[in-house]
Amino acid sequence: MKAYELLYIIRPDLEEEATTALVDRFSGLAASNGGENVAVEKWGKRRLAYEIKDYKEGQYILMNFDGEGHTSQEIERVMKISDDVIRFLTVRKDD
Repeated sequence: MKAYELLYIIRPDLEEEATTALVDRFSGLAASNGGENVAVEKWGKRRLAYEIKDYKEGQYILMNFDGEGHTSQEIERVMKISDDVIRFLTVRKDD
């Protein structure tokens, strides 16, 4: 298994309950697709370097997990079709 780091930005106007549900959804998706040691860290609302989809701010979430390539691909596939995710970046960590 390889270690992955996923940073994603969600809409700043989401309610706290919706934000928590979205974070739990992605964490559960990682676990259900063979991911282990899922750790989520909420960085909070921060100003974006440039405007994305008419948003000047975003809620930053960092998720670390261990898994295979198909695990990160499935999470990215779901993020692409989610309207609440502004941007995301997945990086495989070196061993």
